[in-house]
Amino acid sequence: MTDDTFAGAQPPTIPPQTPERRYDAFIGPNGLRAGWRLFLALAIFMALQLGLKLIVFGHGGSVVRIFSSFTPAGIFLGESLVLVCVLFTAWVMSIIEGRRFRDYGLGPDSAFGGRFWLGAIVGFAAISTLLGSLKLAGVFDIGPLALHGAEAWKYAAEWGAAFLTVAFFEETAFRGYLLFTLTSGIGFWPAAIVTSLVFGGIHLGNGGESYVGAAAAGGIGMFFCILVRKGGNLWAAIGFHAAWDWGETYFYGVADSGFIAPGHLFSAHFAGPVWLTGGSVGPEGSLLCLLLIVLLCIGAALLPGKKYPNPDAIPDPRRRKAAPKPSFLPATANQP
Repeated sequence: MTDDTFAGAQPPTIPPQTPERRYDAFIGPNGLRAGWRLFLALAIFMALQLGLKLIVFGHGGSVVRIFSSFTPAGIFLGESLVLVCVLFTAWVMSIIEGRRFRDYGLGPDSAFGGRFWLGAIVGFAAISTLLGSLKLAGVFDIGPLALHGAEAWKYAAEWGAAFLTVAFFEETAFRGYLLFTLTSGIGFWPAAIVTSLVFGGIHLGNGGESYVGAAAAGGIGMFFCILVRKGGNLWAAIGFHAAWDWGETYFYGVADSGFIAPGHLFSAHFAGPVWLTGGSVGPEGSLLCLLLIVLLCIGAALLPGKKYPNPDAIPDPRRRKAAPKPSFLPATANQP
């Protein structure tokens, strides 16, 4: 057999080698990498917050006292200040990234809809269940009414506005842009764990907080992350958060992270071991609160569906192929 036997055979086709893609420390498959986006967002937030504080607090000590007081006015004004910074930062980042506000769970289309009110009902029921359990354990007494008539309604409305602002700020800050951006970088569940740990750790900065109370804050943060994952936006978490705080601070009049507010409806008090009552922290420092949060997380995880994150929002929007321009000619006329 000679070499001419295979003279007419085609040589084997060798697939072209694709150039090796080099790692880019700044740009990834989802656009600017999540860490850099968070760094930029934090810089914008800090600069804006510093500027607003210089403007507001430059008016003297009386303004500072109002903003720093644990009153409906102090809470509302203080939380509104940082809420504006968070919303403005998310808006600027949405322009830079080419994403929509609703991609961060902040879409106004579902504002104060059914999910918000359902979350509010469950939130008030949850704090009532916790205090009811402490009542059955013999360590909690709701006490007599501390407010009556028009004054009770006045404080109910004021604290409602204050804690709605608290819920807006904390949910948009921890479960809004931050959660989405971390999700685009490391996945949802690692992002939920990180944001919940940060949320719980920040509560240790409260004067009367304990490690159990901070753990409860972290746990409720995870519960809120699950609500966002199931519902697709922040509204159920905002409703729950606002109603829980309102029921705890105003309606029942118990300590919230170590603070007892003026203008509460009932004059409640505790008597028993700290591990059960929460001590100066309030019911959030009770081990029963941790148990309740575990049950809430399990219940939320069993809800059907998964609407967050929107898979179309994760990739870099600027790399998506533009849709072909419509043609007035028949399809066959465009073909060669």
